[in-house]
Amino acid sequence: MSDKSWHMPRRTMLQGCGVTIGLPYFECMADHASATSRPRRFCAVYFPYGIVLRDEDSDAGRWNWFPKGSGTDFRFGDSHRALEPLRNDLTIFSGLSHPNGRRMNGHDTSDVWLTAAELKGGQLKNSVSIDQLIALRHADSTRFASLIMSTDGGVGEPTRSSTLSFSRTGQPIPAMNRPRMVFNRFFGADTESLKKQTQQLKNSASMLDLVLEHSRSLHRRLGRLDQMKLDEYLASVRQIEKRVEQSQRWLHVPKPQVSATDLHLDADDTTPGELIRTMYDLIFLAFQTDSTRAATYQLGNMNGATSIAGKFPQLLGFANKMHALAHGARKGDAGAENLGQWDRFLTEQLAYFIHRLKDTPEGDGNLLDHTMIFYGSSNSHTHVNQNYPLLLAGGDKLGLKHGQYLPMTEDVPLSNLFVTLLNRLDTPVNHFVDSTGEVAEVVTMLN
Repeated sequence: MSDKSWHMPRRTMLQGCGVTIGLPYFECMADHASATSRPRRFCAVYFPYGIVLRDEDSDAGRWNWFPKGSGTDFRFGDSHRALEPLRNDLTIFSGLSHPNGRRMNGHDTSDVWLTAAELKGGQLKNSVSIDQLIALRHADSTRFASLIMSTDGGVGEPTRSSTLSFSRTGQPIPAMNRPRMVFNRFFGADTESLKKQTQQLKNSASMLDLVLEHSRSLHRRLGRLDQMKLDEYLASVRQIEKRVEQSQRWLHVPKPQVSATDLHLDADDTTPGELIRTMYDLIFLAFQTDSTRAATYQLGNMNGATSIAGKFPQLLGFANKMHALAHGARKGDAGAENLGQWDRFLTEQLAYFIHRLKDTPEGDGNLLDHTMIFYGSSNSHTHVNQNYPLLLAGGDKLGLKHGQYLPMTEDVPLSNLFVTLLNRLDTPVNHFVDSTGEVAEVVTMLN
């Protein structure tokens, strides 16, 4: 026991000071909040359509997404200059991909970026995404199991998904795309909405009870195939039931108080710079207040001309729409530079987010130490589903080592990296889809 009378366990702080629920760890909790007990967080950020991938010795090669060199001896290209101060906090991978994704259409793979499933022909059923495995593991510890965001919002359509997150049964989970909606859900509170939420949850619980009771009776009268379909449906109902129960537990616990002064909560698809920055700010606040430990953000889907995010580069003064930039990068030096400049903008926003985490103290380190950020795409060249551009940042105190560029061989599936991350996010797995082991090069010690 500590000999400092002013030390207190985090549980005491949570019970005795409701408005500070989920706030960062304070010094007075330090004896009880060991590094192993601190929140372990995961954030995945996706961009569509691919990157500049040219001969590194050509004039256009300076805009290559992948660095020059390898291991710890690497140099960022012009699109990644903003990451230079963070080089010891991140690892860049090339060569990794999902073997199932290689057999899919070039527009389809954002759906499986976090799942490693195969969607082909009439088989459009996905599987669980790794963020949701993490969310399920930590759901009892936070108000919200996960934060799911995208520019387009909702779920989109199969193979053109507008969300990165899929449930245990492979169902797409709707993404939020309006900053104010996210802020109000995570941090807003008023008496009228509390009354409304209470009644809604009571109604939902009653309806779910009726559905489950009726289904149990129905199950006995169905044939084997229909029973299997009903079981799958009931699995989804039980997930909803768990979310309702979780919401009821937190309903009368005050939400954390955060300032919205510097947030552009009314940013939308007409102000993409403010929108992207604000979405990163909201993830930061959700992690800082321990409101959730799993977040996904899809910067744009692969729905071609109808994607809301497609116009972002032009609105920001770049040469073309997102899809056209990616195609143009293969045709000439000017095209490579145009896409490279857009990549540079996206990298600058990512660097801002990583710096915010790194500059925020937590215990004897900072928020980035216990947060993993997975950033990238499922295309290399436009619609080529191999050699994904991938970046992993953070997690220094979760067993990751950085400051390197790792070109991987094609026989290493991306799922190996997923297994590596899950095992260090207190979500232990022996296998994920087509994995064959862990990626030893990025860890300080194998499990």
